[in-house]
Amino acid sequence: MANFLLTYHGGKMPESPDEGAKVMAAWAAWFEQLGGAVVDGGNPISQARALSPDGSVMDATTFPSGYSVISADSMDAAVEASRGCPVLADGAVVVVSETFNAM
Repeated sequence: MANFLLTYHGGKMPESPDEGAKVMAAWAAWFEQLGGAVVDGGNPISQARALSPDGSVMDATTFPSGYSVISADSMDAAVEASRGCPVLADGAVVVVSETFNAM
């Protein structure tokens, strides 16, 4: 089994408490469907900074809107599992990246 980083790009935040509750219910249902494959449910990302090789820091102009980490037998299996991700319904894109232990 390998771990896969799912980064979410785009989408929108819920506009009301009722909409927020529906979104959270969709996430809970998806995580339940994934079961033990959920390594880290993740969180939304609200801001980011970019650090350059020269040490300068600036606000990042592009960054993911959130992330999760799942485990799967293969990239194809991770992509298939990601098809149920709730952000897709809000117009976001899910990027699936395989990670590996380097240390």
